[in-house]
Amino acid sequence: MRNPAGESSSPTRSTAIHGRGKKSRSAARVTWSLQLSRLRKLRGAPGRSVSARDAELLLQPPPAPGHPRLTAAACSVVKGWRNRRGRASSASSRAASLAPHATGGGKDKVQMKATTNISYSGNDSNCTSDNKISQVIFPLLYTILFLVGITMNGLAMWVFFKVSSKSNFIIFLKNTVISDFLMILTFPFKILSDAKLVSWVLRGFVCQVTQVVFYFTMYISILFLGLITIDRYRKAASPFRTSTPRKLLGAKILSMAIWIFMFALSLPNMILSNKEKTSKNVKKCALLKSEFGLVWHEIVNYICQLIFWVNLAVIVVCYILISKELYKSYKRTRCTGKASKKTVNLKVFIIIAVFFICFVPFHFTRIPYTLSQTRDVFQCSAQNTLFYLKESTLWLTSLNACLDPFIYFFLCKSFRKSLLDMLRKHTAPSVLRAQLKEQNEGDDTDETPL
Repeated sequence: MRNPAGESSSPTRSTAIHGRGKKSRSAARVTWSLQLSRLRKLRGAPGRSVSARDAELLLQPPPAPGHPRLTAAACSVVKGWRNRRGRASSASSRAASLAPHATGGGKDKVQMKATTNISYSGNDSNCTSDNKISQVIFPLLYTILFLVGITMNGLAMWVFFKVSSKSNFIIFLKNTVISDFLMILTFPFKILSDAKLVSWVLRGFVCQVTQVVFYFTMYISILFLGLITIDRYRKAASPFRTSTPRKLLGAKILSMAIWIFMFALSLPNMILSNKEKTSKNVKKCALLKSEFGLVWHEIVNYICQLIFWVNLAVIVVCYILISKELYKSYKRTRCTGKASKKTVNLKVFIIIAVFFICFVPFHFTRIPYTLSQTRDVFQCSAQNTLFYLKESTLWLTSLNACLDPFIYFFLCKSFRKSLLDMLRKHTAPSVLRAQLKEQNEGDDTDETPL
């Protein structure tokens, strides 16, 4: 017999389909009943962990709605389990809410992980700090630093070209002024990028090149300040020590090794910022880095932190020893009434003053800021707070390029003599000539005495 649609109807086939459906529902009821028995055991073990599948079963209705006894038993288990598990039950239930869209526990975990990754990248791209502070105030502050720093360090480089490298002290100072000058050359790119006066393409260049150069030169300055401090202590302990050609060669090799080491450490940060640049991801430099680039960025951060804290410890220890030497010298000369000599001695503390003002605040904020850029551990408001702290302390770090020339002037007699001599040739006032004669009289060394 055929139905109106022209299809043949088979009573045997209908009966078979009906039988298979009945067996399937019976099997589902048996499976659900077994799972329900397992869940009943959880009522007596509240500390036992519950799988995502078990939590999913508690949230889903039974496959046999026509059996009120099974439904009532399920409600009882659910109620007791939730009361005993408390917050752990709620957390497990929320974690299992993704389970109906997957076929097993392994897929649940993959889907939850994927969802977490999507949320992480979304937070990174949406949390920005574009406002008047970052677009107006900081660019203005860096403009002041650039104008002052390029003038002072340009003059310092000109003077140092006329000073022979006849001591380790002068060699270290020359390397410092080169590092400071390179740092200052990165300021215009940061100013234009932060003020948004140019295309977003420049921001990508800042992230990949000039920002890396900035940190590269900053830690070179930190290393050389540590070496200068060690040299000052050796000068205080052995005031009549002279520099031999072998020592000068060792200082030059050490200086070259520092430049090579920091360059090798910084170059991967340029190479690994290799993601395609867009107007959105250039707002945060971390978004331009590859996965390994973020890992390397963290590694470099920890190495640079180690460099800073080791140099800080060296500087503090050296200045404690220098203070002891100065106190001994003061006790020997306090009866002579040479107050001016004591004033000159105190100038040596300008190094530790510059170090603490410029570098210490930044390094207390750099680790949490780096974590906020490479890991999803902070909320957007906390990320913005860390950003402003980092930018404020980074400006103090940049201030070092303007304060280092004072170290050259007060501690290096050859630099001071050449500078005043150059100014005397251009101006030649009687007051300046008298000052030059007074400072150079009776002293033919290249360093301010301790």
